[in-house]
Amino acid sequence: MGKVQAKSLVNERTIISFESGNGPMPHLLSLIREDVAAVRERDPAAKSKLEVFVCYAGLHAVWFYRVNHWMWNHGWQLMARWLSQVARWVTGIEIHPAAKIGRRLFIDHGMGVVIGETAIVGDDVTLYQGVTLGGTGKEMGKRHPTLEDNVVVGGGAKILGNIIVGKNCRIGAGSVVLRNVPENSTVVGVPGHIVFREGRRVVITDPKQINDPLSEALAAVAAEVTKLRERIQKLEGTESGGEPLSASLQWIMEDIDFQI
Repeated sequence: MGKVQAKSLVNERTIISFESGNGPMPHLLSLIREDVAAVRERDPAAKSKLEVFVCYAGLHAVWFYRVNHWMWNHGWQLMARWLSQVARWVTGIEIHPAAKIGRRLFIDHGMGVVIGETAIVGDDVTLYQGVTLGGTGKEMGKRHPTLEDNVVVGGGAKILGNIIVGKNCRIGAGSVVLRNVPENSTVVGVPGHIVFREGRRVVITDPKQINDPLSEALAAVAAEVTKLRERIQKLEGTESGGEPLSASLQWIMEDIDFQI
């Protein structure tokens, strides 16, 4: 294999692995050892390998998925689908066997997690309880999100539609994410909006960037307060002076970011 072709395969490692039904994945036993080690590294509550192996339903759901995914890719789709429902009953976690999941996925606590049919999950991803990787309608084809490597999704967060959450992102608990998220970002809110990117706080001064009715209402109220203050100053003849705003109100008026 030439150097150029080899480099291309390295750059598209995740895509090739997923499209081939996770063919390059190691043996299941190797994956299990890897998963247990990853949990011990990420969860301070994990006291021993035996405890992780026996007590972590999130890992059991992932191991069920590995078997079901293999069956799905080898034509045993009804059996794979049925076993995924058995796994749901046992673990409280539903992973469609057609989903494409990378290595060392850690589902912490796990109850209520749903991963849809066309979802793609990269390596070293962490999901907490109640997370949904779902669709937004009845469209065909790719309709669930893609999570790249090292993404952490907080409890109860919903990531919906054919969107991409970039590497090293953090999704806050309870957030609803409907748009693509660039790498190294932190997202919070309903609907989700970026509050940190590349380690720097993102200040949102235009509520249209959030497209949230409550944020738009706050922006309108802030604008009206400014107009009323200016009008009162004119009526009192104190345009150049007047009583200063309190420190907290001054901060709100000058540095509104509309982050609910």
